[in-house]
Amino acid sequence: MVESPRYRPSGSIQGVKLGVGPNHPHPVSHHPAFLGEGGFGIVAKCRDTMTNRAVAIKVNKSDPDILQQAKLEIFILEQLRRLDPDAANIVKWNGFFHDGERVCLKFELLDQCLWDYIGDRKNQGLPIIEVRPILGQLTNALSHLGSVGIVHADLKPGNIMVVNRHESPIKVKLIDFGLACPASAVMPGDRVGTVGYSAPEVMLGLPYNEASDMWSLGLVTQGQPPDHVLDSGVYTEDYFI
Repeated sequence: MVESPRYRPSGSIQGVKLGVGPNHPHPVSHHPAFLGEGGFGIVAKCRDTMTNRAVAIKVNKSDPDILQQAKLEIFILEQLRRLDPDAANIVKWNGFFHDGERVCLKFELLDQCLWDYIGDRKNQGLPIIEVRPILGQLTNALSHLGSVGIVHADLKPGNIMVVNRHESPIKVKLIDFGLACPASAVMPGDRVGTVGYSAPEVMLGLPYNEASDMWSLGLVTQGQPPDHVLDSGVYTEDYFI
C-alpha cells in the first residue's frame, strides 16, 4: 500500500488511537507522545500533517457525560475566538475533529505547566522578577475572560502553561476550559474546580462569578495557609490536601 504524504496511519498512546485519514479535517501523525491525563481523557503531542507543526491534542473519552462536557468546552472556545490568544494570554485553539466517538480538540503546543516549572527549581519558589510578569499576565487573562463573560472555574498551576521556559521575560498562558462557563449561566450548587484552589462560594454551593477566578489566582501565588492554621481547622480535611 502506498502511504499518502498527507494522511498517515493511526497511532496509539496507552491504548488510545488517534485516527487520521481523508475524513479528518485536522489529520495528525502516527507518532503521538503522551503529555498528560485527567478525568476527561488524555492530552497528546502530535504532528499536524497538513502544517508539519507539533500540536497538542486533547482526546476526550467516549463516555456520554464526557462528550457533553466536550461540547460545552467547544462552545466556550468558540466564544473565546473573539479574543487574540497572545494578547489575552490564553491558549490558541485550532478547532476539533472526531476520532470514532471521541471528540479531539487541537491546541497550540506549549512548553510546560507552572507546577513543573516550579518543580525544576526544587520547589523553592520563583524570584520576584518572574512572579511579577506571571501575575500580570494571569490578571490580564482573567480580565479578557471577564470581557466576554466567561468564568474559567479551574485556575491552578497545572492549568497555567509556560510558553517557552528558555525565553526571557517569562510568558504564560491559561489553558483547559473544560469547566469554564458563561457567568450568566452559573448554576448554584455546581462544585467545580480543584479542592485547594476553589473559592469559598464555590465550595459552599453558592452562586459565583468571575471573582472566583481571582480567589484561585491568589491561592496560586500565595499557596495554602500555614500548617499550624490548617492543623487547627475543624474542616481542614474536607477542603485541603
